[in-house]
This record gives sequence, structure tokens and C-alpha cells, in this order.
Amino acid sequence: MNRYPMWKYAILAVALVVGLLFTAPNFYGEAPAVQVSSGKATVKLDATMVSRVQQALEAAGTKPDFVQFEGNSVRARFTDTDTQLKAKDAISKALNPDASDPTYIVALNLVSRSPAWMAKVRALPMYLGLDLRGGVHFLMQVDMKAALTKRAESLTGDIRTLLRDKNIRHSGVTRDGNAVDIRFRDAATAQQAQAVLTDNLPDLQWVPSGDAGGEQRLVGTLKPEAARLVQEQAIKQNITTLHNRVNELGTSESVIQQQGADRIVVQLPGVQDTARAKDIIGRTATLEIRMVNDTAEATEALRGASPVPFGSERFLEKGSIPIILYRQVVLTGDNLTDAQPSFDPQTQEPAVSLTLDAKGARIFKDVSRENIGKRMAIVLFEKGKGEVVTAPVIRSEIAGGRVQITGRMTTQEANDQSLLLRAGSLAAPMETIEERTIGPSLGAENIAKGFDSVIYGFAAIAVFMCAYYLLFGVFSTIALAFNLLCLVAVLSMLQATLTLPGIAAIALTLGMAIDANVLINERVREELRGGASPQVAIQTGYERAFGTILDSNITTLIAGMALLAFGSGAVRGFAVVHVLGILTSMFSAVMFSRGLVNLWYGRQKRLKSISIGQVWKPGEKTAHDDERVPTAQA
Repeated sequence: MNRYPMWKYAILAVALVVGLLFTAPNFYGEAPAVQVSSGKATVKLDATMVSRVQQALEAAGTKPDFVQFEGNSVRARFTDTDTQLKAKDAISKALNPDASDPTYIVALNLVSRSPAWMAKVRALPMYLGLDLRGGVHFLMQVDMKAALTKRAESLTGDIRTLLRDKNIRHSGVTRDGNAVDIRFRDAATAQQAQAVLTDNLPDLQWVPSGDAGGEQRLVGTLKPEAARLVQEQAIKQNITTLHNRVNELGTSESVIQQQGADRIVVQLPGVQDTARAKDIIGRTATLEIRMVNDTAEATEALRGASPVPFGSERFLEKGSIPIILYRQVVLTGDNLTDAQPSFDPQTQEPAVSLTLDAKGARIFKDVSRENIGKRMAIVLFEKGKGEVVTAPVIRSEIAGGRVQITGRMTTQEANDQSLLLRAGSLAAPMETIEERTIGPSLGAENIAKGFDSVIYGFAAIAVFMCAYYLLFGVFSTIALAFNLLCLVAVLSMLQATLTLPGIAAIALTLGMAIDANVLINERVREELRGGASPQVAIQTGYERAFGTILDSNITTLIAGMALLAFGSGAVRGFAVVHVLGILTSMFSAVMFSRGLVNLWYGRQKRLKSISIGQVWKPGEKTAHDDERVPTAQA
């Protein structure tokens, strides 16, 4: 009756082993490490950097615990801080021969002390949030109005060029806020222009106005879906730009994410220099288009046989290939309105499609016509230094403001290049509306208090359950510990960031999880009180309690999902742990505790009593009076 099949015990055993494996890294503490990340927007790290770091450490006679590639950085762990500092110097000299222009950022960091084999199976500890580790928090608001205005200005120039190319006369094109106003002298010309504009500029919707015999006007505004896309791209571009910049701070657990429709949260754990963080986040970058100098003098200069020709400069393409460009700037990033990955319609190879504004389209048309067969370079300037993102060959005259860069590139490289071209600077200005700095000592105090609250709460629950429900209370306590193990393991597997509200949610989860066991135990008592045998009482108690447990947890889960969907910041962090805790408590309170009970009592055929505390039965009298008294099932 109360026996589990072996496959259910196998599931519980696997869950227990996985829980122990992924929870264990959180108890090893942190060890000194060196982190290598990209120092330039055009340089991308991959797994080959691991061997370069290992070679640099071997040459310096320094032995790391391990070197691993994770995300966008490479980390090497060491046993002590002296070895860490020595390794940092060795790696810096090997990767950055020119200290004044570092290609990679080599920073000190802390990583888990867990064994290397755990890291290989991705058993990693949870990240600690700002309130537990200390650091800097910024809440930045993106000026969406400026993003829409910038798009409207670009469209105004495109409209002038389009009408001129189609030989359609107008009395003026002006921008009124985010709307474009075009004036015509007669209705026929206005209708002709509206047809052309509707076909070529699908993002705008046009509304004609004016008197029958007077001046005619067309007012164009961005369609709601187009305006929404502009805003989404502005947020995405700003987040990408911020990600590229915070690498300089050396933090490996930075959080940069969208909050609401127009806000970005930037959290930098371990960073205490607010001024430097603000300077890096708010820094501007520029994009320039120049022609490549491929003369004989430039070729000799590349070989080192002669100096760089007058009027030219030496740059590096993709961080390593030297190239010489003319100083004259053909176009700037202000003329580039968009860059998206695409495919060449003829060869179906990955490509990058650029969109220029009206001024840029006119200039580029002339330059491309005069330089067919020559190379054009796109240079990204940041921190006063420029680097060539790409240098394609001009195959033909390019008109219309749409340029396609093709070559031997993969889909990922096309995505990366389009992001680089868009992320040279912020798509829209941002304003810091909230700023917080939390010291490491306060973070350590928060950790101690948070974990003390969980431990004391668990101990109090365990004492009560064992004293009131005896052996069933022990089963409930073990199930509660299993629930806590599963919750921490899931958070570690998701690489979630644990914050103080998250610890509060864990403490709340303990109380909610034990409530399910209380319902089960009371249901079993009720069956015993009604005269059922112990085996029947166990089975019926679990079956009848399950419906109540499911209903209560679903209603609580709905509230948690609402917090997760509409909350932000600390509320959202609380909701994540809260929702996961509900799911793990359902598994542990029902399936795991039932497995323990079945394992202990299920094989006893003639079970006369169970240890569940006092069971009050009606109808029994004492020797002194007629009052009903309890009898114990022990």
C-alpha cells in the first residue's frame, strides 16, 4: 500500500546527488584569481586565450589551480595573493607588450575555491549581489525622446533626397518635434509625393492637409510599431555599449539589464570607485570612415622600410594587422543611422548592412564612384585611440544610402561587426537618476545576518516539528532540509545573483514549505482519529492533503509571478527566489517526505501504530470522569 517503486526512489536519489553537487561550491569560499577580458571593442576573446595564459604562467614559473574560459573572460585561480600578483604581472607583459595601449584587461578578482572538476561540470556558486558583496549601483534613464528626434532628423534628410531624386518639387521640408512636415503648391504633386514616400519609407504614416485651392501639406509621423522598434534598438545599443565599457573595471559579475521601458540598471559588485565607474560608463566613442592608403610608399611603410607617408596614419585592423589610412575623414558615425547583420542576396553569405542618412548617402555616392576597386576603412575611436573594425573593397558606385559589407565572415562575425558599428557611442543620452555605493564591510555584515536568520529559522522549525510530531516531525525536517538543498542548487545552476531580499525569500520559503508537512501530518492524525489503520491513515492522509497543498501553492505562485512580471530591482530578486522556492517545496514536501515515510513504514505488514504525536480519539473515558482523553500512537 505505502511502497514506492524503485524508479521513484531513483528520481529522489538523483535529485539529492545533483542538489549536493551544485550546492557544495557555495561553501568553499573564494580564492584569489586573475581575470583576462577584452580591452578593445574590436577584440573578442575565445577559448584559445586559455593556452596563451597558460604559456605565460609557465614561462614565469607560476602554477595556477586551473585556467578556464567563461563567458567573455578567462580566469586563472591561485592559492595565495602573492602568486596572484606575480601571475598578473606575467600575464600583462605577455598579452600587452605595449603597456600604454593594452589590448586586454588583466585584473585581480576572486573565484570559488571549489575543485576544478566541479567547475568543469559547471557546478559554480551563486553570485552575490551588491548588498552582500558591496559595489556600485546606477539606475539610468534613457532619453527616448532624443532617440525618436534623432530618427526624425535622419528621415527628414532622406525625404529631401528621395523627392529630389524623383524630381518632385516641394516648398520645404521641416521637422516639427517627431513629425515631418512637407509643403506643396498643388494637390496633384502632394498625391504623387505621398505615393512615393509611402512606398519608400514604410516606417512613416502620412496625413494630407490643406485647402483645396491653397498650399498642400503632408505630415508624416512614425508608426507606433516603428517608434517602438527605435526605442528598443536604443536600449539594446546602450546596453551593448555599457557592456563593452565596464570590462575595463575588471568586474566579472556585472549586471546590466533593462528595467521598464526606458531604464537600465548597472550593478558593479566589488567596485568602490564611483567616480571612475561613472567616467567609464558615460564616455563617448566616435566612428569614422576613411580611405585606405595603398600606394607604394604606404606599402613600404608597412614593411618598416620607410616612415608613414605625409597625410596618413598607421592603425591596426582587428587588433593585429597593420594598415595605413588617409587622415581625411570621409564620413563620421553621425551619418550612420543603423547597422544590421544580413545575407548577400547573390552568394547567400553573411554580410553587414549599413544605412546612412541623406548627407552621408550623397557623400558616399561620390566617394564610391571615384574609388572603385579601393579599400575603405571603418575606424572606431575610443579613449583617444582608433582601431579599424573592417576595411572592405568598394566594388561599384553605391547610391541610396544603403551599403553592404561582405567578405569571408561567419554569421557570428556579422553580428559582432554590426554591434560594433552600432555601439561606438550611446544611441541616446542617459541620465543617472539613482546612485548607491555599498561598502564591503556592510556587505559582509549583511551576509552574516542573512544566513543567521535562515539558520535560526530552520532550527526553530525543526525543534517544533520534532517535539510535536515526533518521528513524522523528523521526516518533515529532513524534507525541509532537502527543499533548501534543492532551492540553493537551482539558484546555483541558474547562476542567479543572491541578494538580501533573496535571503529573505529563502527564510519565507522555509515557513511555507513546512506548512505543507503540517497539513499532511494533521490529515494523517485525522484519519487515525477516525479509526483508520496506520497504513490506510498514511495513504489517505497524503492523498487528501495533496489537493489543499496544490491549491494554496498555486495561489501563492500567482502572487509570486505577478511580482516577477511587474516588479523591479529588489522586488524582482525576491520574486525569483520565492517562485523557485514554491516549486521545490511542492516536490520535497509531497514526494520526498512520502518517500521517507514509505521507506520506514511501508514494508511493515502488521503496523499497529506510528510515531506522530498525540492523537485525540473521541469516546474514550478515564477512570476519574467521563471526559474524553487522548491516546498516543507511538
